[in-house]
Amino acid sequence: MRAKRPTISDIAKAAGVSTGAVSYALNNRPGVSEPTRRRIMDIADRLGWVPSSAARSLSDGRANAIGLVVDRPARVIGVEPYFMQLISGIQGALAGGPTALLLQVTDNSAAELAAYRRWWGERRVDGVLLVDLVENDPRVELVRELHLPAVVLGEPVVPDVPCVWTDDEVAVVEVLEYLVALGHRRIVRVAGPTRFVHTQARSRAFTTAAARLGLGEARVVHADYSDEAAARVTRRVLTGGTPPTALVFDNDVMAVSALGVAHELNLPVPDRLSLVAWDDSALCRLVRPALSAVRRPIAERGAAAVRLLLDVVAGGAPDQVKTSDPELVPRSSTGRAPTT
Repeated sequence: MRAKRPTISDIAKAAGVSTGAVSYALNNRPGVSEPTRRRIMDIADRLGWVPSSAARSLSDGRANAIGLVVDRPARVIGVEPYFMQLISGIQGALAGGPTALLLQVTDNSAAELAAYRRWWGERRVDGVLLVDLVENDPRVELVRELHLPAVVLGEPVVPDVPCVWTDDEVAVVEVLEYLVALGHRRIVRVAGPTRFVHTQARSRAFTTAAARLGLGEARVVHADYSDEAAARVTRRVLTGGTPPTALVFDNDVMAVSALGVAHELNLPVPDRLSLVAWDDSALCRLVRPALSAVRRPIAERGAAAVRLLLDVVAGGAPDQVKTSDPELVPRSSTGRAPTT
């Protein structure tokens, strides 16, 4: 049988005092002598008593939890290192404090919106983190309507909603300039879904930098971050027309999948084809050849978002926090462009 949770009455009985005296002692209020307070605290500790989060919520209005909904297909989440790194940063910032993370995965935007309404209506969270911002995002209007504290993990495109963002555009430019220095002129970027604001920002940076560098054959194609979609797209661009000599991917999973397709098509990497991944998880270092990748401060981003959200919940002003810049980490998957 499950052990009974110790109550104030149990402590009062063990200490031989009233429940009122126990309440005074545990809440550090006047009404009991210091020796009695110490004795009550010792007994509470020995019995394993902890304050009830429900009761504390009723007294101060706090749920001591923040919410995160990830609206991605489960098959993508299961192999996506980005979210594991993000959650690691979030948990690191919450460690040792009273606030917990409430996480939910949904398969459509309506379910995500319903989760926010339910959490806020049931007082289950004090605020939420919003990922994968889209144009005219309905979540923004919802948190405004509910007066639900929220922080966007993404570009500062909504002036009155606080955000934590990373300048991905500098990384896009760095990757293109690096590949051009290696002699590449036919470069394809395999991007995530077009609806995401961060996809659009990277695509604009890619197109602008390609035009400046005179890359008439540089282009962007789209997938859904999964290995299956990346394999299909990679086969299509490598077998149709004039194939690229370099591919740049929007996550590590797609880059690893493309490496397999290159082996399948007997295209040696990097002698015939260079590959660049995005996020630089352990996957990039474990495959052979090891993947050149853009290393982004993902855990830092998660921790900064938690700190900003807790500050907003406490009454702080909305802010836009920029993380450290991403950086390109060259490895064995990139080399000079083939001469023929």
